[in-house]
Amino acid sequence: MSAEGIAATDLQALWLTLRLAGLTTLLLILLGTPLAWWLARSPSRWRAPIEALVALPLVLPPTVLGFYLLLAMGPQGPLGGLSLAFTFGGLLLGSMVYSLPFVVQPLRDAFSAIGEQPLEMAACLGAGPIDRFFSVVIPLARPGYLTAAVLGFAHTLGEFGVVLMIGGNIPGQTRVVSIAVYEHVEALDYGHAHVLSAVLLLLSFLMLLLVYAGRTRRVRR
Repeated sequence: MSAEGIAATDLQALWLTLRLAGLTTLLLILLGTPLAWWLARSPSRWRAPIEALVALPLVLPPTVLGFYLLLAMGPQGPLGGLSLAFTFGGLLLGSMVYSLPFVVQPLRDAFSAIGEQPLEMAACLGAGPIDRFFSVVIPLARPGYLTAAVLGFAHTLGEFGVVLMIGGNIPGQTRVVSIAVYEHVEALDYGHAHVLSAVLLLLSFLMLLLVYAGRTRRVRR
């Protein structure tokens, strides 16, 4: 394969990875917000099991998680009818499961830190539950949303085991940067592997820098 061909496929993999990380983060923010709110405030006895289930991807090997997701997407699995295996949709679903705790936990902590007083004051002023959530909770939890978005995005950028298990290596559809790096290293093409790895390293560092710089400004205030 020519150098131009390798560069084109690598750019394709980079764009696919960024699109996957962006969609994963957006969907997890939308779906994770009610879940995190429930975990932060519910006295239910199911709270601890649900929290453990949400945190499971933190300790479960990615290949194990990818294996069970692949079974779920298989012909006999509950998601078999959706034909998600080895598609971008399957990658998106797997990424959401894999990055779930990195989004839900910061949101839950941000919601828990708000306390009852701001909500009680808003209620005394006549604000309903939905109004209180969007006018009081969301603004106060903004740092948590920033942290959740950055961690979810950065974590999805570096996926390997899960995406390889459920997506394989189809150029333009499921070949993400982490798989491209592995391919280059396997072929002893360290130059291209270094370029892609450096791009991910720089992106991850800049996103984490954004989070910690924001925390530093809040502490100074």
